[in-house]
Amino acid sequence: MKHIDLTKGNWLFQPKEVKIDTQKLTFTTSPHTDMWQKTYYGFEPNNAPMLLFEIEDPFFSFEATVAFDSKVLYDQAGIILYHNPHHWMKASIEYEDQNIQRLGSVVTTYGYSDWATTDIPQEVKLATYRLSRRNMDFKIEVSFDQIHFQQLRIYHDPLADGVVKVGLYACSPQQSSFPATFSDVLLKECLWD
Repeated sequence: MKHIDLTKGNWLFQPKEVKIDTQKLTFTTSPHTDMWQKTYYGFEPNNAPMLLFEIEDPFFSFEATVAFDSKVLYDQAGIILYHNPHHWMKASIEYEDQNIQRLGSVVTTYGYSDWATTDIPQEVKLATYRLSRRNMDFKIEVSFDQIHFQQLRIYHDPLADGVVKVGLYACSPQQSSFPATFSDVLLKECLWD
């Protein structure tokens, strides 16, 4: 296990307000930033700020803890695996209303996104995500106590035949802005048996 040095990441769509050191990142989202491709809504935004790290190992687990203070519909913060605008995965908690949020994941392949969700209480403002890789297959998990993880999904990535770019992201699809803080970003031996 090793802590990932956050200052070594590469920004895609760097946000305006950023505080970063080796083990903690905080940034504020900008309005009308999002990741989605075509399905149902028809639009194709691809401008969410993300800090990415290249990982070559075909077997690993990537973990990150995310604290957020979202307040407007679709505000979201979590982890992302990004190849290009038409192939990526994100896992996050999205604001829905004053009562619930949507814990979920999106897998986008060949320019079409899906969205798998479950409702969770609005009070949740901290989550730890784990993305585990076994060659071209991936498992996404979440924990609310940094100890016990539950599976969100398993998926196959047709482009994951070498180096993958994994990282941290947050965005505000509506006229909104909120701070997100990422810490305990770790690279571990694969924890998916």
